[in-house]
Amino acid sequence: MDGRFIDLDAVEMNRPGASVLVSMSGGVDSAVAALLVKRAGYRVVGLTMKNYCYTDTDVPERSCCSVEAIHDAKRECDSLGIPHRIADVEDLFTREVIDDFVNEYRDGRTPNPCVRCNSIVRFHTLIDHADRFGIDYVATGHYARVYVTRDKGLYLARSVDNEKDQSYFLSGVHGDMLRRILFPLGNNDKHTVRRLAREASLGVATKRESQEVCFVPEGTLTSFLDSRGVALTPGPIENVGGEVIGEHRGLASYTVGQRRHLGVAAGKPQYVVRLDLKKNVLVVGDRQDLLRHELVFRLDWIDSTVVDDPGAVTAQIRYRHRPASLEMIRVDGSRGCLRFEEPQPAICPGQTVAFFRGDIVVGSGVIDGSGPF
Repeated sequence: MDGRFIDLDAVEMNRPGASVLVSMSGGVDSAVAALLVKRAGYRVVGLTMKNYCYTDTDVPERSCCSVEAIHDAKRECDSLGIPHRIADVEDLFTREVIDDFVNEYRDGRTPNPCVRCNSIVRFHTLIDHADRFGIDYVATGHYARVYVTRDKGLYLARSVDNEKDQSYFLSGVHGDMLRRILFPLGNNDKHTVRRLAREASLGVATKRESQEVCFVPEGTLTSFLDSRGVALTPGPIENVGGEVIGEHRGLASYTVGQRRHLGVAAGKPQYVVRLDLKKNVLVVGDRQDLLRHELVFRLDWIDSTVVDDPGAVTAQIRYRHRPASLEMIRVDGSRGCLRFEEPQPAICPGQTVAFFRGDIVVGSGVIDGSGPF
């Protein structure tokens, strides 16, 4: 694809009086995003999303959705001299993210709530509030970029910093929505972002990042699922040959590819290969038992060039997965099937599959399982 990356100084965007609504999570990345947007000459407003009724939900202290995060976001907006607003999206977030998360685990799948939040909640809310406030663009502290082709097509793209790149989590954000989105951190690495925060005396300059699912309380995932009515019924652990070698705590406690905390002694590392919901059996095996050439997926969107030229496309099946080359891809309505050139480990139902042409995101879907249609 011939084109260029859009930055804060793009002539068509940074016109006199242009304004930006910045998503303020209470962390260093969003604070520096707002700082850079302001320095580029835009009029800036900060917006923090309230995702819960905090009297009922014990979210992690360092979550981007906690009360502490809202207070930090307000302090950073005050420090930058920009207005701060709060958007109550509790109903939408509960319905589209939390309920979906619980239902997916109940069905033996491992969902990616961040991808779903970005594609259904975060950016739609930002653009909706930008329209209400009469603001031109929206921005977040994600490490990603927007790419515009010669014929004005817009695509999400990887950030310069491959280690922090978040295009996988944003892969469901596409189309005309990208005409309103800026990613101020796309050309920066984390070290530079923290340095900019220190130089600007931002209070969150040294704040640690949260690694948890934002709405899961301090403690275990299983206790959260149990509190939401997901049955955790113990059952047998079998090897791939059908031999019972242990007992699991409830299938929702496990995910495909998991190695730790299985409670089996096989003399060599064992991995979760499959969750059999009908029989309530956890199937484990050696690492090679995880390898699969094919997967099927529920399609969110895809560029037509992907099907026409699969050899030029790679697929990423989880955040820390190195994108793998494709031999074939087929799409039939809202479903698709692909075949990798080399078998890939731990194809996990519920996770996102993101398609790339080089650094450009050209499609996204949710994995249904391994194997053909």
